[in-house]
Amino acid sequence: MNRQGDHTAVWRLIDTGPLSGRENMAIDEALFRCFDPASSRPILRLYGWQPPALSLGRFQKAGDDLDLARCAADNLAVVRRITGGGAIFHADELTYSLVCSPSQIPAATSIKDSFRILTSFLLGFYSVLGLQADYAVDLAPAGSRLGGRTPLCFAGRESYDILVNNRKLGGNAQRRSREIIFQHGSIPLQNRVQQGLNYLTVRPQGIEQATTCLADEGLAVGCDQLKQILVQQFSGQLSAELLPGGLTRQEQVLSETLMREKYRADCWNLEGEEP
Repeated sequence: MNRQGDHTAVWRLIDTGPLSGRENMAIDEALFRCFDPASSRPILRLYGWQPPALSLGRFQKAGDDLDLARCAADNLAVVRRITGGGAIFHADELTYSLVCSPSQIPAATSIKDSFRILTSFLLGFYSVLGLQADYAVDLAPAGSRLGGRTPLCFAGRESYDILVNNRKLGGNAQRRSREIIFQHGSIPLQNRVQQGLNYLTVRPQGIEQATTCLADEGLAVGCDQLKQILVQQFSGQLSAELLPGGLTRQEQVLSETLMREKYRADCWNLEGEEP
């Protein structure tokens, strides 16, 4: 296993393309559960969402925050993530997930600091696109509070959320278990926050003015080119060599099992209860 600091780390690059929300979350969980911190190569996965879906944070209460009748009427799939945070309406976006052990990335002083390390490639990505991107913590006025709970992910600000022109661009969430770091995040191509608000029971005020996307910033770059830039920045920021490939047999089998037994079940997606 390659260790950060010894030489370039070898990461697996998995591009699954656009899939349904349930398939996407089943694959993310399978990658997390199949990862062995002692022997597995770290993973960067790229994907999209087709058709659009709404994802809930791990501990979010669907009945409290969502208009489930409207979701059903519009045939909008609601799926629960294995990470925390608020609801996200996924449509026109490039999404990434990564799985690694702490020893496979530059040393972090804290869990929060690992967010800075594992989102640094996004700052480089936006810089190549001509955007001035900053962490929320670096722009926050003295004495301000970050990290308050919101029903919609993009309505809140965490320390290492990324801001462009003081507006939040996408979101990132992390989970840890048994010396494994799992993180995923979104890069919105079009601003679909207004659509997402239609499915909330309470609409946060001013959210449209507090968020942005690539199109709002005057960028119309093809998804293939965006992926190329993102992979280049990831490789440079994390000293990673990325080897393209697919899911292993173990990951594929587990993702299909999770899809069948968990991510099609309301007890998980709506209630947060394991089947």
